[in-house]
Amino acid sequence: MSVKVKRAIFILILSEFLVCLGIGLVIPVMPFLKNQLHLSAFDMGVMTALFAFAQFVTSPIVGRISDRVGRKPILAIGLALYGVSEVIFAVTNQLAVFDVSRIIGGISAAMVTPTGMALAADITTKKQRAKVIGWLSAAFSGGLILGPGIGGILAGLNYKTPFWFAGALGILSTIALLTLLPKDAEIDRPESQMQTQVTTNMLQGDWHDLLVRPVILLFVLILISSFGLQGFESIYSLFVNEVFNFSIANIALVLTLNGIISLVFQVLLFDRLVIRLQETKLIRYCFFIAFAGTLWIIFAHSKLEVVIATLFVFTAFDLLRPAITTLLTKLSAKNQGLINGLNMSLTSVGNVIGPLMSGALLDMNTHYPYVVVAGFLAVSYLLTFAVKIKAHQIA
Repeated sequence: MSVKVKRAIFILILSEFLVCLGIGLVIPVMPFLKNQLHLSAFDMGVMTALFAFAQFVTSPIVGRISDRVGRKPILAIGLALYGVSEVIFAVTNQLAVFDVSRIIGGISAAMVTPTGMALAADITTKKQRAKVIGWLSAAFSGGLILGPGIGGILAGLNYKTPFWFAGALGILSTIALLTLLPKDAEIDRPESQMQTQVTTNMLQGDWHDLLVRPVILLFVLILISSFGLQGFESIYSLFVNEVFNFSIANIALVLTLNGIISLVFQVLLFDRLVIRLQETKLIRYCFFIAFAGTLWIIFAHSKLEVVIATLFVFTAFDLLRPAITTLLTKLSAKNQGLINGLNMSLTSVGNVIGPLMSGALLDMNTHYPYVVVAGFLAVSYLLTFAVKIKAHQIA
């Protein structure tokens, strides 16, 4: 890698870390916010669903635009919007304004996540890509390592303080990216990415060529799995708080432990797992572990069981996301923004339905959400056996 490529990757990792630190700050505060403002689980689900709906609408549009105008301006605007959304969340106690904040946050996520992944794919070779995407995923986990602990401390001052802090991190991320990230044209591309014709790839940059069986199955897998994944994650803190009396400190501890474990897997082991198993097998194993861990949580009788099962589930999720993303980016040397935008958009469809479903079911019965989630994870696991991609198609 050239110096400018390494610098660009460093800024992407730093920006991802700061934003995810902000996300980690507010996660353990959500149950307290629900109780303090007398909101229902469905209200909380609507907030998450609006965030995801904004992602769904915006992602493919932004992905296509970033292919044409460049990655840096899209990333900068997205990071700035993230800071704005958190500040709005901090200044209000009105449910409608919370919802507006989540919509802005969803637009921000649609601009930052797929564009960052697209830029990483643009400037790396296929051999480097799994490692770099693993680093970006590790930045997410790293933010969650520090975020919950800091969020718990800040919430002791005022339950809105973590949101102010997250907003400040969003602004700092914007400044760092504008100052330090080279312009797209100044970043050296791998020779393979500069070729006008790529004969070894199944996709040639035209969206019509996405309609081939392996890619359709991958996108269907993303859609169905995201329903299950978000159904699990969106109400986790509410579930353990209501069923097992987890405090903010307990939730922060679980998320911190998960962050440490995921960081080790993503930084040190993800690239090796991809080389040893290939992406399709790794995705399959992750779905099975997530399914088994969800069942364990349903039948758990102690906090310790819940913590252990949760660590299995979240670690599987944290490996699953970069594995699917890596595989998709290897299918085309062109239009990475479009591919990652479609990835995010389809994920958002599940993200809209999952939190709404889980929030509504949690209001009915505490265990209903995870029974349904286990079913969708089982379907996703079975679908992985239908994904057949030959070695020369991602060479």
